[in-house]
Amino acid sequence: MAVTSLLRAVLSPLAILRLALGWGAFLIVLLCAPLLAGPLPSAVLWVVLLVIVAVITVCAFGVVTEAEHLARRLGDPYGTLVLTISIAAIEVILIAAVMLGPGDHATIARDSVMAVSMIIMNLVIGVALLVGGLRHPRLRANRTGVSLYLGMLIVLLSVAFALPALIGIEGAYAPAQAIPLILLTVGLYAFFLIRQMGAQRADFQEVADAVPPASVSHAERGPIALVFAQHRAELVIRTLLLIAMVLPIVLLSHDMATLLDDGLDRLGAPVALSGILIAVIVFLPETITTIRAAFSGEMQRVSNLCHGALVSTAGLTIPAVLTIGLLTGQQVLLAETPVNLLLLGMTLLLTLATFSGRRVTALHGAAHLFLFVLYGMSVFA
Repeated sequence: MAVTSLLRAVLSPLAILRLALGWGAFLIVLLCAPLLAGPLPSAVLWVVLLVIVAVITVCAFGVVTEAEHLARRLGDPYGTLVLTISIAAIEVILIAAVMLGPGDHATIARDSVMAVSMIIMNLVIGVALLVGGLRHPRLRANRTGVSLYLGMLIVLLSVAFALPALIGIEGAYAPAQAIPLILLTVGLYAFFLIRQMGAQRADFQEVADAVPPASVSHAERGPIALVFAQHRAELVIRTLLLIAMVLPIVLLSHDMATLLDDGLDRLGAPVALSGILIAVIVFLPETITTIRAAFSGEMQRVSNLCHGALVSTAGLTIPAVLTIGLLTGQQVLLAETPVNLLLLGMTLLLTLATFSGRRVTALHGAAHLFLFVLYGMSVFA
């Protein structure tokens, strides 16, 4: 009886609707594959593309919803880690689908990760600081945790965007360079996760005197083994549901990539726009979670969601695309333009200035939003 009640609670009407939309859309696309194989009229192409993007977005919201349920059950930093790795996994799936699809997509990983960096560190954090700063006068993150995130980001983003231009060949790593960098990046990220979940997990939790007690919904829940023992059934069911919502994204992503490539070619849009659209699709659901956390005054959770997602993205996406490039013989261009490197450097410096003070304010948020506008101008320059 308890299992039946749990299933009813987890498989809500909205969750069932998301599953039906995702798998139903995949079956329709599968049946219509012969019709989609040839060139489509522009109007039909955009309608089909918008429907697929909408379904992927709905499923992504479902993935983040289930991940957030797991996060609330597990507590920080374990819970937030589920969210950030789920988001990074979706992005890796979409980028891989574009790379393995037709056409030349040598810069898709660079453009997507750069867009995610600017969206997360400037747009999302900027809005979150505005929302939280106007509502709470004494917002403060755990400075040690933010410092650890920034240290990881400085290394990972430099390896991704700056180093290829200096030691690579025409902006891409040679195979002899890519292999050790894949191993080093994965090793560093794994060590970071071990420390984050183990000896240094307190560095990623809310500062006790900086958050209203009623607002702390993701506090440490006690030993993680005890949580698993008490809520094993719920955790297993929600994990299976999360996987069931991820699979339609995987299956539809190839068709989305093909249609998106064709559509942007017809519009003559900037090449980087494809990566930006992937970044928007991927991070839109978690943006809402981040803003809710800021509204509640949970500034360390904002950092965990945003900076943690970006660390996961850089730590997983770059090794993944380099591996795909090695296996398929594709060139993976990672070296960024001087303008984007300048904007990225300014963003990291501004992030350091924002979170190293005694408190964060709405004015910090306005500065981050200003940087995001500059990034948007550079894309269409």
